[in-house]
Amino acid sequence: MTSPVEVEPVLGRRRGYWHAGVLVAVLLGGLYLARRHWPAVESGVGRLAGADPGWLLVGATAALGTWAASALAQQGAVLRRLPGPRLLAAQFAASAAGHLLPAGLGAGAVNLRFLMRCGLPAGRSAGALVVKATAGAAVRLALIVLLAPACPGLLSPPHLTPAALAVALGGLALLGALPMTPWWARCRPALSTALADIRALHRRPARAAALWAGSLAFAALHSLVLISVTQAIALPLPPLQVALLYLVASSAAALLPTPGGLGSLDAALALALTVSGAPGAAAASAVLGYRLLTVWLPLLPGLLVLGVLVRRKAL
Repeated sequence: MTSPVEVEPVLGRRRGYWHAGVLVAVLLGGLYLARRHWPAVESGVGRLAGADPGWLLVGATAALGTWAASALAQQGAVLRRLPGPRLLAAQFAASAAGHLLPAGLGAGAVNLRFLMRCGLPAGRSAGALVVKATAGAAVRLALIVLLAPACPGLLSPPHLTPAALAVALGGLALLGALPMTPWWARCRPALSTALADIRALHRRPARAAALWAGSLAFAALHSLVLISVTQAIALPLPPLQVALLYLVASSAAALLPTPGGLGSLDAALALALTVSGAPGAAAASAVLGYRLLTVWLPLLPGLLVLGVLVRRKAL
């Protein structure tokens, strides 16, 4: 019979092999993505070669700040104090993982695993992610409402015919009349837990301030990245207008479950900039520059950090 003393080194080696395998898989995935999308990266670099380096540096600094803002918002979404350096590293890794799976599943999985490693139960960890995402969506909507009057004529409400309005109201009435399904019955406890967490967070002013300040900074810094790129290539659009276009386009792209918004956000941003009067080539260059600073340059380092966190069992 094998003793526990003999089994432990074997299990340790197996865990080491597994972690090393995950690290290699992550690195190979990053190299594959870089190779697959290299023409887009190369084209973006070429078009931005003549851009103002000062503005590009501002954009790169803003991109770095988005991970700190995300860490602040994540800390604000939980009552327990999280380890600061590991929290920041987890947000950096989550941003890279978010480009591998659609609808933010990669980033959500990294953050969920990180919170559970910090001692939060699975339900509380999932609730914290819901709280953070809800705050982020509310902040984007509030910014759109605040910026829209400063850019008159840029946004116009959709025209609804009486028939379309009747169909929408009928659908809502039908949903309200449906009996409670087992699925909803299973979701009610999770929703009640999330609402309880929100109330508890807002009884702690420091946590509420971190949640909303981090969410606001995250949206503002992403807008600043795009503004900096448009200024670097001398795109003839006012900064407030660019910020509003980014908020609207990114909100619309969130409805399409593509990995990291790749494709959906690119198309939405390019269309928004072009419709607002930017030349097509300049709009494409602005989108490529934004992607270069927020996705392509940090992708491989982010995946490396992800592999290190997995190797050290922080995830």
